[in-house]
Amino acid sequence: MHEITILSGKGGTGKTTITAALAALAQSPVICDNDVDAADLFLLLRPDIIEEGTFTSGWTAKIDTDACTQCGLCADLCRFNAIAQSTGNTYSINPITCEGCRLCERICPEKAITSIPNTGNKWFVSDTCQGQFIHAQMGPGEENSGKLVTFIRQKAKEVAKLQNARFILSDGPPGIGCPVIASLTGTKQVLLVIEPSQSGWHDAQRLIELINSFNIPLAAVINKAGINNEMEQLIENMLSNLNIQLLAKIPFSKTMREAMLAQRTIIEYAPESKEAMLLRQIWQSLKQQQEAFQTI
Repeated sequence: MHEITILSGKGGTGKTTITAALAALAQSPVICDNDVDAADLFLLLRPDIIEEGTFTSGWTAKIDTDACTQCGLCADLCRFNAIAQSTGNTYSINPITCEGCRLCERICPEKAITSIPNTGNKWFVSDTCQGQFIHAQMGPGEENSGKLVTFIRQKAKEVAKLQNARFILSDGPPGIGCPVIASLTGTKQVLLVIEPSQSGWHDAQRLIELINSFNIPLAAVINKAGINNEMEQLIENMLSNLNIQLLAKIPFSKTMREAMLAQRTIIEYAPESKEAMLLRQIWQSLKQQQEAFQTI
């Protein structure tokens, strides 16, 4: 199986829209939404959930008020100010500010504090018209999104192996943080989606540096072409200087917006449109690159 990860330096570049369109062209790939902090690929794929589970991440402390003697040691030593004295001189822990370090549990002389695992994150395997879809939902304030990305990517590989799928298409998170690093580790190919704006190119440069540190083959797409011709030309020149192949420039168009409002990929909504033709060109280029990698 061959995993292609679609990334962008910032949010709002159209990365997810492009991922969904490529999934419609890839002939039953396994699709994975690595953007677990703000998952939205499901809006275009319209999944039917067939399997789900809980992903445990971190700990939250809890005080047994009956065993607590109100010595205040835990509140004094909590560097996150998560423990405070409330009405009646009892101590309580704020689950939002608690970082789950478990120091209070270890130093409580009465053993009145215990830690419970956080179970607010969910993962899913779903059926879609484009292929099986692995995705997740993080609860408010939950942590370890990088570990959750690693988990669902492994799940995607298991599903792909069972189905003998040729491709895994992963919609990565924006930026260069921990979830992005978790998305890059072990992937075979990256498609970088760039918005032709000052912030779009600035953030893309940081991501290019990160991708290159993993020595992963990289190609680029300029999305929303036409909104800033001067910036667009600068990006083209810089990509050429960096020896990064520019596969296509997808115009900023009313048709793409209408497809999203209809909760359809552009391939389904307007298969003969210029945008759909360009995405077919991008997919063929990615497949050609993949075949070239295999012969090296």
